[in-house]
Amino acid sequence: MAPLSHPVSTIRTQVYDIIKQNICDGVYTPGQRLQETELAASLHVSRSPIREALRQLASDGLVEEFPNRGVFVKEFTAHDIQEVFDVRVLLESYAILHSPAHMTPARMEELMGYLDQLEHYHQQDQLEDYIRVDAQLHQAIIRLGGNRVVEQMYERVHSLIQQFRIYSLTSKQRFDESVVEHRTVVHCLLTGNVEEADRVNQAHLTLARDKIGDYLNSQAGRTAAP
Repeated sequence: MAPLSHPVSTIRTQVYDIIKQNICDGVYTPGQRLQETELAASLHVSRSPIREALRQLASDGLVEEFPNRGVFVKEFTAHDIQEVFDVRVLLESYAILHSPAHMTPARMEELMGYLDQLEHYHQQDQLEDYIRVDAQLHQAIIRLGGNRVVEQMYERVHSLIQQFRIYSLTSKQRFDESVVEHRTVVHCLLTGNVEEADRVNQAHLTLARDKIGDYLNSQAGRTAAP
């Protein structure tokens, strides 16, 4: 990677964004130690912006710092995921129920565009692309709420669960169900049936939460096994 040569504030932001994205993409895995010297060398920066980025990531809940041990990518439990999804449901429900006041032709077109992409990637069995667009669709739904505080809160929630999204669609059946659920939510939003959109979306998120929780519990069981 080429050295980051921008104003200090921009470098700090870039370093933070790169490390955060690597965590969300699974490049840095849960439980992995993040060493300042190694990160600084790989990003061609001093340790100062690395230290500040790790401090912010700890505040975000993506890493944990242990005295005399270092900084590690957070290892989430099924209970952690339960709590994150509880908040996610509240935020998305708010946005859906407030969407009629902020729906425009451009936003309708945006929702349909994401749905078309989801159906294409589902037909092509391209799970990683499907998950990427899935996240973009839900972020578009959040923007329909017209509340910047909700959008900021959702960004943090999104970061916490992004690395686990793939585990919510590990079976073909769940993959097939997911695209139907998204289609129903989008069509209900477009026709103003927000109560049904909210009901289907909450059920959709509950299934995703349970699948991710099952995966984390299975991993914990393997770790605990002799």
